[in-house]
Amino acid sequence: MATQFTSETPAIERASPRRALTSLGLDIVAVLLFVVIGRRSHDESGNVVAGALSVAAPFLIALALGWIVSRAWRAPMSIVTGMVIWPCTVVGGLLLRRFVFDRSTAFSFMVVTTITLGVFLLGWRAVAARLSQTATR
Repeated sequence: MATQFTSETPAIERASPRRALTSLGLDIVAVLLFVVIGRRSHDESGNVVAGALSVAAPFLIALALGWIVSRAWRAPMSIVTGMVIWPCTVVGGLLLRRFVFDRSTAFSFMVVTTITLGVFLLGWRAVAARLSQTATR
């Protein structure tokens, strides 16, 4: 499903390398924020950076997969792109966490992961779309 850009395509849809890198950075921040909030709510101690990275790793790998599957660099700020990245990140991250990183995946963790990453990965895109619409008026 290739996206064609015309002069009528909203600015939010026109991809540039800078926009793609910024979007990727925001997605990475979203995953890291999810991890930091989760670790803090469970009062996990130890090496903060190493602990956070060990929890974030499967989700960051899955995020990269989501970017590839969605070809996010074409329209990185699109809600539609986010709707592909989000489930790839959640499902891929949970599967990697369980079977590669040998960590638990309790049902409640799956629910919280799905909701939180959905809010974070789609939320910044919704805000960007809204700001873009406001700016073009």
